[in-house]
Amino acid sequence: MTASSPTDARRVVVVGGGISGLAAAHRLVTRAAQFQSSPRVEVLLLEASPRLGGTVRTFTRDGFLLEGGPDSFISEKPEAVELAKEIGLERNLVGTNEEHRRAFIVRRGRLRPVPEGFQLLAPSRLLPFAASGIVSWRGKARIAMEMLVPRRGEDDTDESLAQFVRRRFGREALERVAQPLVGGIYTADPEQLSLRATMPRFIEMERTAGSVTRAMLRARRRAATPARGTSGARYSLFLSFDRGVQTLTDRLAALLPHGSVRLGARVESLRFDEGARAWRLRLGSNETLAADAVCLALPAYASAALLRDTDAALADELEAIPYASTVTVNLAYRRAAIPHALDGFGFVVPFVERRSTLACTFSSVKFDGRAPAGHALLRAFVGGALQPEMFALDEEAMVAAVREDLRALLGVTEPPLFAHVEKWPRSMAQYTVGHTDRVARARERLARFPSLRLAGNAYEGAGLPDCIRSGQNAADAILNEQALQPRWGEM
Repeated sequence: MTASSPTDARRVVVVGGGISGLAAAHRLVTRAAQFQSSPRVEVLLLEASPRLGGTVRTFTRDGFLLEGGPDSFISEKPEAVELAKEIGLERNLVGTNEEHRRAFIVRRGRLRPVPEGFQLLAPSRLLPFAASGIVSWRGKARIAMEMLVPRRGEDDTDESLAQFVRRRFGREALERVAQPLVGGIYTADPEQLSLRATMPRFIEMERTAGSVTRAMLRARRRAATPARGTSGARYSLFLSFDRGVQTLTDRLAALLPHGSVRLGARVESLRFDEGARAWRLRLGSNETLAADAVCLALPAYASAALLRDTDAALADELEAIPYASTVTVNLAYRRAAIPHALDGFGFVVPFVERRSTLACTFSSVKFDGRAPAGHALLRAFVGGALQPEMFALDEEAMVAAVREDLRALLGVTEPPLFAHVEKWPRSMAQYTVGHTDRVARARERLARFPSLRLAGNAYEGAGLPDCIRSGQNAADAILNEQALQPRWGEM
């Protein structure tokens, strides 16, 4: 027996061409080149639909720039900004307009500005909150009493957002503030939404300061004296790209090697061949592919269906992650047709207001270049966990319902120049109570298959930076020597 040497290239298949899958594929390609002693890594990205990008979709119409899915991301989570820099898009990043950086909450049919310094659940500035009209004086008094509410005991069980807010701030704070603001992010039912999985910093504030309000006031005082030694570009909290979010996914797709992407390639089954220590993927065309490692960048329920025969317990955990369906409705107007000043970035609607619209972004105010001069672009959100019946409407009825809300809230009576509807069925993973434990159990089962990784918005964050991080982490794990061992042939 003589020395051994590495043989054929290792094939890694990424299933799903949304932002998570694209981030995973890009990471695999760029990082694999650094493994000089490893066999060559061949990356293949399979996407069932005719296009890449998933829910990221930007398009233009009559001079308007429309976002069918996410329109921005937060800079506090660095993954999206760092990826943009890596692939040469830093100069295409744009922040929100400096004018009108505020939002509104609807109360009794009127748009009330969110008070300066209010952060989802509690105020960091007391006077603007006291002058606000978003809650009654009784509600304000109850919120102010939060600093007197005892901290939770040693019970470390998961708690819903609704339970936490009612306990610390009262019912009106939940219905009029927390539900619409958080609902605008997660399109979720606060009675089911896990605080630990979505906003653990508020749990930590209660634990360390005894009060969320007290912790925020302390943080604001500390922030009043900026730390020395900071350098580099400082972006606004919300960022996008000058020509829309699809700029990012298009660039990632363009950077993948020729022939490494297959569109219209639906994976029908996945199984692990113990003898060959390889994965077998059967496509809808009845073609079978072999892979040394697989990244499933799919909704959790889709991954569950593929993994049912391989590990039923893992599939059960993934299947248990619920999803909500959402809709975006872009409406283009002449600016003169909208009586409201549009002196903010948009509004959210509490469920107790009984409106059809969850939220509405004033897109042409939030970012430059979204509408021609003398025009305005509004983007409404419909559906979500609390209003699934709205998703079931046909497009004509949906637009009519949104227009009725815009008439009542903004005074818009003229029809839009056009309306464009994008429906995203089962697109928003719901981080329900117990989510972190469920994901931990799934990760424990997944450890039995070191050459298999999951990525997407269902596990550890739903925003663009979270999805990018999940794809990159999956790629790194696959490239780890434990996940993708070289084959050695005997000479």
